[in-house]
Amino acid sequence: MARAFLIVMDSVGAGGAPDAGAFFNGDRPDTGANTLGHIAEACAAGKAEEGRSGPLRMPHLDALGLGAAVRLASGAAMEGFDADPVGLWGAATEVSKGKDTPSGHWELAGVPVPWDWHYFPDSEPAFPAELMQKVARLAGTGGTLGNCHSSGIPIIEAHCEEHLRTGWPICYTSADSVFQIAAHEEAFGLDRLLKLCEELAPTLHAMKVGRVIARPFTGECGNFRRTANRHDYAIEPPSATLCDWVQGSGGKVHAIGKIGDIFSRRGIDDVKRGPDLALFEHLLAAAEASEPSSLTFANFVEFDTLYGHQRDVSGYARALEWFDGQVGLFLAKLRPSDLAVFTADHGNDPTWSGTDHTRERVPVVAHGAGARGIGHVGFTDVGASIAAHLGVPSQGPGRSFL
Repeated sequence: MARAFLIVMDSVGAGGAPDAGAFFNGDRPDTGANTLGHIAEACAAGKAEEGRSGPLRMPHLDALGLGAAVRLASGAAMEGFDADPVGLWGAATEVSKGKDTPSGHWELAGVPVPWDWHYFPDSEPAFPAELMQKVARLAGTGGTLGNCHSSGIPIIEAHCEEHLRTGWPICYTSADSVFQIAAHEEAFGLDRLLKLCEELAPTLHAMKVGRVIARPFTGECGNFRRTANRHDYAIEPPSATLCDWVQGSGGKVHAIGKIGDIFSRRGIDDVKRGPDLALFEHLLAAAEASEPSSLTFANFVEFDTLYGHQRDVSGYARALEWFDGQVGLFLAKLRPSDLAVFTADHGNDPTWSGTDHTRERVPVVAHGAGARGIGHVGFTDVGASIAAHLGVPSQGPGRSFL
């Protein structure tokens, strides 16, 4: 019997979004952003040589049609790519008014976001005083730190010493609809941080802020690291998603990575968490042992968090090449009736200005659906296609491309 694997390469966009000009990184619109295209361009030019060398190499995903998908999405040709695809390939365009994780994942799972997200202004302070008073009250502290737009590493660097001295939580946001709190796992306490975010989340969700994110870190100032104990408290999807459709039809839904957080555990049977290295081991195990009629839904986040937001082109290229090597192991474990779809939720072009996500089309490449191009599709068509493969009724606006 059929099984399905939906694998989201977080932020691995393909450029070409028709509405990119309406989205900004600072004062610069996202027009022209192309995560995969620009990484490949930098590699070919010898500008991504830290820990790797030469043109970008992703033979397994390119064989499925990755290079062809990027060319379709944005017109960009990637050196060494565009092999004659043996898989299904195309490019997906998002309609939700966001370039964030919940918007992308919900829409891939069949449900576009029906509302406008609330975004905090790029000013200091970024948050209203009453909200920060509530954070301090829930945390049991005399105040808070941060209160601005920032990427995660710089704001911890800026406030680490004061955080350890006062115990005040570090609060920040980005161009996404998020409220993030960084705190030291030992000095502040991991359980305390998670409890703070959980108690605060209903207030932010009522404002249509998509996520409250706990960002724990360890170590000393000047030598700290963010840990895998991050937790996203996301607003619930507005209606039943692919996960609910599969589960409601009797199939199991296995979440790998932050999928459980993104969907507020709705329609999900079990969750595997950890760094991407461990997550791929879970994906390989699912390929061997998941049940007939099941959906395994995976997110690999480190492209985004470790390399996209940090504008680390070499690191992003290394991660892509490592991932592609793992894909070869994964495909070898699949059964003849399986469908595996690789896609992304948004872009995060490491060559772009600012440190935020970029509005892009995303590649859609699949194993188990024949060798053919499907052209331009919608994000919701991904969920509808997986439902069709599993024989599950689709309840969203998407149309199957199978």
